[in-house]
Amino acid sequence: MAVGNSDMINALMVVKSNLDSGIPNAVQYMGIEALKASDKEIDARNAIYQKRRDRVINTLNKIGLNVVPPKASLYIWAKIPAGYTSAEFAELLLEEKNVVVTAGNGYGPSGEGYVRLSLTISETDLEEGLSRLEGWEIPHK
Repeated sequence: MAVGNSDMINALMVVKSNLDSGIPNAVQYMGIEALKASDKEIDARNAIYQKRRDRVINTLNKIGLNVVPPKASLYIWAKIPAGYTSAEFAELLLEEKNVVVTAGNGYGPSGEGYVRLSLTISETDLEEGLSRLEGWEIPHK
């Protein structure tokens, strides 16, 4: 609740509207312009992420991790080997291969048994991380 000068209350209502009820007008206008634009840039960006997705999945499958290709995501969820928790496997990757992944259990109980990898890192960093994994034999636990 607010009480005061009507100009101040009106200004407060504009700010409040943008903060907690609906999408700010500026964001809506940007969305409209994006929808009117050509799909050329979107298609080019999608092609980059599809290439990254396929490269990551190929490498993970080669080292024995089961990955179901996502249809539309910037993340890859990989099933980890039996005997490891998500946190243990994420730590193993960090310690043995100097590769950072996110333990799936950080996303709730259904994430246990998985690690999550992001496709949004730079191409150079992605290739470096994948090259560290190539040929790796996951220790049995």
